[in-house]
Amino acid sequence: MLRRTLLFLPGNNPGMLQTASILGADGVILDLEDAVSLTEKDSARVLVREALKTMDYSEVELVIRVNPMDGIFGEEDIRTIAPLKPDTILLAKADEESLIKASNILDDVEKQCGMENGTIKIMALIETAYGVENVFSIIKSSNRVNGVLFGAEDYTSDLGIKRTKIGEEIFYARNKIATACRAQRISAIDTPFTDTDDYEGLEKDTLNGKRLGMTGKAAINPRQIESIHNVFAPSESEINYALRVLNAVKKAEKEGKGVFSLDGKMVDAPIINRAKTTAELAKTLGLI
Repeated sequence: MLRRTLLFLPGNNPGMLQTASILGADGVILDLEDAVSLTEKDSARVLVREALKTMDYSEVELVIRVNPMDGIFGEEDIRTIAPLKPDTILLAKADEESLIKASNILDDVEKQCGMENGTIKIMALIETAYGVENVFSIIKSSNRVNGVLFGAEDYTSDLGIKRTKIGEEIFYARNKIATACRAQRISAIDTPFTDTDDYEGLEKDTLNGKRLGMTGKAAINPRQIESIHNVFAPSESEINYALRVLNAVKKAEKEGKGVFSLDGKMVDAPIINRAKTTAELAKTLGLI
């Protein structure tokens, strides 16, 4: 499953709900939390429920961001939406307790609806200092978790510091989240870049996240999707090198070599694995 981009869309906007699946993102996040005012929570939940009943979202990963589990809306969000079988629930302000609670509710809903247990996955939204420091423990709280999304705006607010375009203040959080996710072999989705008119800044920010181990990025505007996809696609030179490595592997195997040299540099298991990953992604994207 490709998760280069997850596009946030407000759950109380009928027009956006109708066009969600054709905007080019790998997945869409129908938002019942920050994008919806307190007075519209109930109506947005119903609107999203009806959209799931009547619209075809099969071409994208369908993610629903629900409200925090320690409030009055979170459980109702899950119990209302889960019977419609969204792919993933994005759990706001995720911690161990809230993940266990959400997982138990999903167990109950799936049983009532005749679904196989574990059908609906959970993505943890890590957006607090506690969440960053305990991200590995949070991920391990439920076997439904298949990804983490980093929320830098709330994280920096929790720290009482300013969020900047350069992003030095979130270096630690990005790297810690990416490392924890890699250890569990799940997706690490980077925080959105909030200036929708700054494409150069978006590219730099996406590259920064990728270099730290992020595997995808959230978007808040469809115009950001192409730039993010370009960053997460392997370059022509990367593809060519990967193919050369894999061809050299075949030759080395015939000669009984486990380690060999290519362009004067030693090639061993980590480089071979990276080449395989690059070639597989290029094939998935239709680049080879």
